[in-house]
This record gives sequence, structure tokens and C-alpha cells, in this order.
Amino acid sequence: MPIRVSCVILAAALAASGQSLRDLAKSKGVYFGAAGAVLFLNEGDYPTVLAREFNQLEPENDTKFGPIHPAPETYAWQRADALVEFGAKHGMRMRGHTLVWHNQNPAWLTKGSFTPVQLNGILESHIAAVMRHFRGKMIGWDVVNEAFNDDGTMRSTIWYDKPGIGLQGTGYIEQAFKWARAADPDAKLFYNDYNNEAICAKSDAMYAMVKDFKARGVPIDGVGLQMHLTLKPNLDTYEANIERFEKLGMIVEITELDVRVPVDASGKADPADLVKQAEIYERVVRGCLKFSACKAIQVWGVTDKHSWIPGVFKGTGEALIFDKAYQPKPAYTAVRKAFEAAK
Repeated sequence: MPIRVSCVILAAALAASGQSLRDLAKSKGVYFGAAGAVLFLNEGDYPTVLAREFNQLEPENDTKFGPIHPAPETYAWQRADALVEFGAKHGMRMRGHTLVWHNQNPAWLTKGSFTPVQLNGILESHIAAVMRHFRGKMIGWDVVNEAFNDDGTMRSTIWYDKPGIGLQGTGYIEQAFKWARAADPDAKLFYNDYNNEAICAKSDAMYAMVKDFKARGVPIDGVGLQMHLTLKPNLDTYEANIERFEKLGMIVEITELDVRVPVDASGKADPADLVKQAEIYERVVRGCLKFSACKAIQVWGVTDKHSWIPGVFKGTGEALIFDKAYQPKPAYTAVRKAFEAAK
């Protein structure tokens, strides 16, 4: 059977190398995680590879507003609960994603014509319900996701100005963090975004917000650098960016790492591009491991078979460290190399 063959090949690769990535990460004092989906836990190698290689698990979609809060008085806990149960069974740290975002909100919310006062109450109740349900099970949350445009201005969203919850500037972000702290005082609270790995207009806006929050006692523990990268990433100031957030006392986590490459009509990448991809993975991991503030590196999915990339970025794919048959790619070896080289 193909599944048995792939498991044997992977097991042989691990036996030759000695340790899984989760074990290597643990030996360096960090977590190596993946975004997961309960739909695939009964699929062949998926649970085997997930449990063997990763010691952190985050629901890819199942704790976002729409999936978990499909009707005004209804919460759908089953899928997220199943992931939490899987994580607990396999000694994995659980991370929540995401409480406040402009995407994947339910129709009852986006088409409800609510006033700012009403939206304020809805969001407070949502954050409280979700965080209290998972209290003691999630080590932290992406409280607010992708609130800034690439030029550093505020993104126009239902929570900010369409119509918003009645607060100006970064006020709605601040309020969400305050509600989150009240709901679960022990959870680590993160602001998460993309195109923020380098020092740039967006990461500058994040930095200014975090610095302001820290000065005024607004509860925030960390920042997430998503790192959905291409073969030409802007990493020249990546380490300096981590360093400046570290100096503010922030935890820094790589939260959604993948590196998309051009693919042909059958979805196959040029082997040379996979070598370049591996070099980028290695550089990202090595950079994180230089800083005590960088506590986790998480890839956005387990296998290319289920990656979101081909559906969103046409003509690209093969973005993860395991291929569609769950075989380790050059990127897998590169991540291993980075962990082994770290002091």
C-alpha cells in the first residue's frame, strides 16, 4: 500500500538522522509547530507525521470567528476540541488563531447592519466565550490578525471603520487585548501579521503600536511574523526586526511559515527551486534561533497536499516541508540542519 511505503520511507529517514524535528526543536528550547485541520486526522500519514514531527499545533481555520461562531447564539466547538484532544494526546502545545480578523467572519455578522455599540458587545462576548472555553488548553492566542496595510495604515474592516466598534486608531486592537486578558489571564497574547518579517512600513507601525501599548500597560505578550514567503524574500533586516521587538520585551514567533515556488500545470516544481526554497527555510530558522525571544517556528500546514497556496497564488505551490505523499523535501533537511547547527 502507498501509505505503508511512505511511512516506512519516512521512518527510515528519521532513523538515519536520529531525531524528529520536534525533538531537535525541544533540545534548542523552542517549539516547532504546524497549522492543522481535524478533517485530515483520519487520513493515512497525516496524524503520524503531525504527531512525530511537531510539538506545537494550531487550528488552521477551526478557531476563526466564522467556523467557531456560525450563528449569534451558537458556538461550534467540536472540530477545535478534537484538535485540542489530539494535541494533548501527543504532547503538543496548543496555540489559538484568531479572535479578531477581517476575513472568515460569518454572514450573520457581516450582513447584520450592526451599530458600533452592538459590534462592541458582540466582539467582547465572542472573545470571552472562545477564550474561556479553551482556558488552560491554549497557551496563547493571535488576538488580532492583519490589522495593518502594507504601508502601515490601518486596514479598513468591520472592526475598525465598517462601521467599527466605536474606537479610533489602534483603539479596537487595544480593547481586544484587554478583553482577551480578562477572559484568560494566563494566555500569551499576540498580534499577528504578514509582510512584517523585515523592517518596513508595516512592521514599523506594529513596532510603534507595541511600544505604545507597553508604555501604557496594555496587555500584549508577543508578535507573530507569518512569513508566507516567495523565492525572493526580503530577509536582509529580518534579524534586526526580531531584535527590536525583543528589546521591547516581546515574544516573537514565526507563525505561518511557507515558501511558495512556481509550479507547472501538474503542480510540480523545478528541483532547483526546491533547493532555493530549502535555503530560505534554513535562513528563517537560523535567524529565529539566534534570539531568546523567538520561542516558536510554525509552518502553515503539514503537507503540500493540503496547502492553501495553490488555491490563492495561482501558478505556485509546493510550499511546505513535506510533499503530497508526505515525503520530506529538501526544506525538511534544511530545517533539521538549522536546528542541529544552533548552539
